[in-house]
Amino acid sequence: MKRKYFGTDGIRGKVGEPPITADFVLKLGWAAGRVLAVDGYSHIMVGKDTRISGYMFESALEAGLSAAGVNIQLLGPMPTPAIAYLTRTFRAQAGIVISASHNPYYDNGIKFFSSQGMKLPDEIEERIEAQLDLPMQTVDSARLGKASRVVDAAGRYIEFCKSTIPASLDLTGMKLVVDCAHGSTYHVAPPVFEELGATVQAIGVSPNGLNINDQFGSTHPEHLQQAVLEQGADLGVAFDGDGDRLIMVDHQGELVDGDELLFIITRARMESQTLGSGVVGTVMSNLGLEQALTKHGVALHRAAVGDRYVMERMLEHGCLVGGESSGHLICLDKTTTGDGIVAALQVLAAMAQSGRPLHDLKHGMEKFPQTLLNVRIRQRVKLDELPVFQRVCRDVEQEIGTQGRVLIRPSGTEPLIRIMVEGRDAGQVRQWAQRMADALLESLPQ
Repeated sequence: MKRKYFGTDGIRGKVGEPPITADFVLKLGWAAGRVLAVDGYSHIMVGKDTRISGYMFESALEAGLSAAGVNIQLLGPMPTPAIAYLTRTFRAQAGIVISASHNPYYDNGIKFFSSQGMKLPDEIEERIEAQLDLPMQTVDSARLGKASRVVDAAGRYIEFCKSTIPASLDLTGMKLVVDCAHGSTYHVAPPVFEELGATVQAIGVSPNGLNINDQFGSTHPEHLQQAVLEQGADLGVAFDGDGDRLIMVDHQGELVDGDELLFIITRARMESQTLGSGVVGTVMSNLGLEQALTKHGVALHRAAVGDRYVMERMLEHGCLVGGESSGHLICLDKTTTGDGIVAALQVLAAMAQSGRPLHDLKHGMEKFPQTLLNVRIRQRVKLDELPVFQRVCRDVEQEIGTQGRVLIRPSGTEPLIRIMVEGRDAGQVRQWAQRMADALLESLPQ
């Protein structure tokens, strides 16, 4: 069955445009309640990030779930991985997150977690879509769901994050800059590091509903780099709007991306013999990561882009560590989904274990220059039906040979075609990527 609404990470789009409308989300809540609820007492957790439309969609989901006879526990603004964790610990039937992750405030989305705190399998999403095609029917008034608010959600999650590292880890004397992207980690990330002893300067912690991901966070690390240098900090930590991505900055102001962080965590786990059987990356993972892991006798299994596909490969191969270049990092023996705070703590533990700064730990991996260009499209296109574009792609791949990679894929969350080129010479890589992007633009229907 071809899914009409669900993409690689739930349902996402611009607020006010179908399907991201209040009436659709109300019916989505009802449909999800019909599919996910069990006979008798059922409850579903609902959390959100800090964008202004979250108020509207929280109310709409609450109404739809209630109409399906499901009780609702409202978490308020909480990181996506926190909602996965709380869904498990409260023994809820499911968790629902209102968030568009790293997107601007005018976008929003709905994504789901199972009772085990993992993304829903395709089969369940298809069943929810099938319910959306049916007329909405409200249960008898005596069976309507009730809503309550979990007042200690933040405290519970803070304690969980701290529990994922050894109790002996003390960050006293370490100075951190923590950038929360004016998103859902604003009230939980700084306390986690402070309670472990670090001195924390927090930035991006003043959400107003409109500034989420705006010039702050993992997709805009410039302020963090500047703050680390100005403050003479040991490192900087940046999350995205919903807290499932992590990018770090070393004491020299240099970015440390998801591939490098994955390498650092892997090396530490090799020494502690807690790695599992290999590491999972994606088709976007840098070739330098694969070569560095190979030198250490560690296999890199590549998955499609999207943390749900990384998770599938991790379970398939028995891997405990996996992630994406964007900073979506999963430590499966600690939690069930990508978690920026938990991943940051793993890196800090690696620093403490080795006695080396972040700047030194990343040097075991030499990144290949990589250029990623996004070409915006108005409608879906079949790339194999664009002969000029295909010819340019073949020419570029022939010129690169075995010294790099080309990857072309549609975004799963935005109307974009992503063109990635990787090779040994940065200037040549940029030229190749631009040639392909220009050819695609010329080939698109007007």
